[in-house]
Amino acid sequence: MIYLDYVATTPLSDEIRLTYEKILEKYFANSDSAYSLGYEVSGLLDNARSHIASLLKVRPDELIFTSCASEANNTAIKGVCFQYMNRGKHIITTAVEHSSVMNTFKQLEEVFGFDVDYIGVDEKGHLNLEELKDKIREDTILVSTMYVNNEVGTINPIKKISQIIHEKNPKTKYHVDCVQALGKLPIDLSLCDLATFSAHKIFGLKGSGLLYKNHHTTIVPLINGGQQEFGLRGGTSNAATYIVLAKTMRLALEKQEEHYQYVASLNAFMREELHKRDGIVINSSEDASPFILNISVPHYKPEVIVHDLESSGIYISTRSACTSKKTEISHTLAAMHLDEEVAKSALRISFAHVTTKEECVTFLKALDQSLERVKKQR
Repeated sequence: MIYLDYVATTPLSDEIRLTYEKILEKYFANSDSAYSLGYEVSGLLDNARSHIASLLKVRPDELIFTSCASEANNTAIKGVCFQYMNRGKHIITTAVEHSSVMNTFKQLEEVFGFDVDYIGVDEKGHLNLEELKDKIREDTILVSTMYVNNEVGTINPIKKISQIIHEKNPKTKYHVDCVQALGKLPIDLSLCDLATFSAHKIFGLKGSGLLYKNHHTTIVPLINGGQQEFGLRGGTSNAATYIVLAKTMRLALEKQEEHYQYVASLNAFMREELHKRDGIVINSSEDASPFILNISVPHYKPEVIVHDLESSGIYISTRSACTSKKTEISHTLAAMHLDEEVAKSALRISFAHVTTKEECVTFLKALDQSLERVKKQR
């Protein structure tokens, strides 16, 4: 099997699996129970939170464990909007966000009456910073952008965006979806007020997310319950998952630069080889994250190519896994205003440090053979 869809999810690291199993077996008590077994689990949770805080250079009380990044995104965005709506109901995001952000903004607009602006991008997915600057108003309470686009890999200039926001309106909160950046790019949380992360993109557990909320920011909780997560997310703590997240993040961060350089070499090799092939268009910009390479083969149905490659044991995708069952052009590629034939024939290849050059060579040969077998859709 050759797996080239690492931005959709990653396999679970053996080291994380073994640690998780040990924690599940030994530390099963409710962390809020008022006896020694509960205190022991509670202590491990505190240690994990403190360890993650040191990795991210933030305070432990600024970290909230969640079930996934989608929950973290919803909590950050809705939590801020409901908390500060007395200041105004104008909020801003981009036209190329992950569905958990995009659909949250749409709900806030359609159900709760918020005024939303969606900032556009160019043909390579770069954000229109002048438009962002022009759209920020006195009643703007939130701006939310991703750090790395999950479909084409475009990297947003987080520092510039933060400066624009806080110079134009210091009261506006800034949320960053860091899911595709964690373990891949440097992350400076002093630039934002809220940020979100996921474990299953970095060889960790599914059902494990994290929300950073700086201590100057207040949110309304979406899940009411007990004292868990500083009263901001009720429900019995999923202690084993939370505890093992600390190790997952440490493993991802300690070799971040080494992994980045290796994957960048794979990406460069693939770009060079794909440029040699007539009819293949590369949609990801040269300055995009090397972990993601979006291409198009105009006049071919991407789903047909994906399934044909699958028959050879090779796995790539057509778009974000959260929208993979839809057949229309993705909202990201539509916002980039690509030629329709290019946009509707997009394929996404994504790498990790475990990807080998030999796998890339095999993929290229299989792609050539697949295009020969599959008829163009005129």
